[in-house]
Amino acid sequence: MFVPTKCFFTKGVGVHKDKLASFELALRQAGIEKYNLVYVSSIFPPNCRLIDREDGLRELHPGSIVYVVMARSETNEPNRLISAAIGHAMPKESNEYGYLSEHHAYGETSEISGEYAEDLAATMLATTLGIEFDPDRAWQEREQIYKASGKIIYTTHNCQAAEGDMDGKWTTVISAAVFV
Repeated sequence: MFVPTKCFFTKGVGVHKDKLASFELALRQAGIEKYNLVYVSSIFPPNCRLIDREDGLRELHPGSIVYVVMARSETNEPNRLISAAIGHAMPKESNEYGYLSEHHAYGETSEISGEYAEDLAATMLATTLGIEFDPDRAWQEREQIYKASGKIIYTTHNCQAAEGDMDGKWTTVISAAVFV
């Protein structure tokens, strides 16, 4: 079985009169349009490490089957705010798995959407590690509890937001974790 050892984050925006072409342009901006993308769920493999987008893209070849966790949002409503975010949470032990989360939203800024996705990933990881927390507390409070436990070492997010095109063309945003 294939278990990725590297991963990178990327994002993009596309605007076009056709919905599919808008998605294609977002993929192009993200640099992943020339691959056959296979959507996978939210597990960040043990011993997998994050690398820079440029380094990751150099390892891929046009036409390759590439596994991604992707968030996508689209609109053709002028000025409608859309966002797509990937959250990431890593355990302290590199031989344990972490989590990725996808979040697609309307009316959320990049900061709000990104923090929500990060919170989702960290909360999923915290529950598997047996970290006790109050789910009704604010993300910033829970983040401190998660990190103070000594079991979660790293959380982050990657988010793309945009406003719908003024002329009603399709606007698509994507955010992706790409496995290599």
